[in-house]
Amino acid sequence: MAQPQQSEGEGADKPPLRVGMVGYAFMGAAHSQGWRTAGRVFDLPRQPVLSAICGRDPDAVRAAADKHGWAAAETDWRALIARDDVDLVDICTPGDSHADIAVAALAAGKHVLCEKPLANSVEEAEKMTRAAEEAFARGQLAMVGFNYRRVPATALARNMIAEGRVGKLRHVRVAYLQDWLVDPGFPLTWRLRKEYAGSGALGDLGAHIIDLAQYLAGERLAGVSAMTETFVHERPLPAGGVKGLSAVSAGGTAPVTVDDAALFTARFASGALATFEATRYATGRKNALRIELNGDKGALAFDLERLNELSYHDGTEPGTHAGFRRILVTEPDHPYLEGWWPPGHGLGYEHSFVHQARDLVHAVAEGRRPDPSFADGLQVQRVLAAVEESAQKNSVYTPIAV
Repeated sequence: MAQPQQSEGEGADKPPLRVGMVGYAFMGAAHSQGWRTAGRVFDLPRQPVLSAICGRDPDAVRAAADKHGWAAAETDWRALIARDDVDLVDICTPGDSHADIAVAALAAGKHVLCEKPLANSVEEAEKMTRAAEEAFARGQLAMVGFNYRRVPATALARNMIAEGRVGKLRHVRVAYLQDWLVDPGFPLTWRLRKEYAGSGALGDLGAHIIDLAQYLAGERLAGVSAMTETFVHERPLPAGGVKGLSAVSAGGTAPVTVDDAALFTARFASGALATFEATRYATGRKNALRIELNGDKGALAFDLERLNELSYHDGTEPGTHAGFRRILVTEPDHPYLEGWWPPGHGLGYEHSFVHQARDLVHAVAEGRRPDPSFADGLQVQRVLAAVEESAQKNSVYTPIAV
């Protein structure tokens, strides 16, 4: 059996933080990179150790363990939670299992990191948040994984807005555009079934931009008016079938039960207005997330396809030479950059997961509430629910429950 991976050198004599992860696909690979790398880049108070990874397919999960450096593999998440060499459970599974795994892990005395969206419903998210509050009283932490908060440029934008660089917020406009479902022949996956994913583009992409908008603005949304659409209502089943649906003969199809796109307007508690678009049908767009915030003293814009940059307009400058200017976010005093490369050497998508692991390790070592907490994930879930309710009512403005 392989030994758990940890950092070399000084990190070896630090108290370990032994991680067990449920799920090994796309998000599992990204989280593995984060845990494997964080202690090699940053001076952490505890050393992440990759103890065990879990998945239902024994051959596939063992291959993932070998590829990403996990010491052991499990095929039952209950067995992973019960392991004595696991201090923290990282949940990278479809949303329908988040609540069961998280609540059980907290009850077993583990810290928890759960991928977004926190759950498939407000009720599940409320249950998870209650369990997290009870666990915090026992010294356990629970965090939801909104990794785009950990891009250095967005963290810098949050600092600048908090310092008053854009003044009183007036407008936020944000879009998250992908095109991987444009082909109607693309096969059905669990992400296209409501019982497993909760929603479609709304929960998958919309959860990210709702959290990012609120994080940057420093305030919460108060209400929404929404539309959603499903463009392709039936898709072919893959040869091996889909979880919960049996494989069928060639040419067989099954219903898509989630949205393909969501559009909504919103109002922040301060009165600032916002527009949101989340779609997996934006032909030509692969992973295009863009947000702009306008205030009475300036504006900031961020584009994930230029994730080492911010655009900033100082509205207090004379109009003769004012305008948006590019900030290259690679300086050592920019957020998270102290552990990386010389100025001008950019980072990538995977680094947001390294920074996520770094922040959670510090929170665990210090015994403080992580950010974002399960309560933050619950609030995003309430916004998602309000969007769905508004869309069902033909775009009637829907207040968000507090």
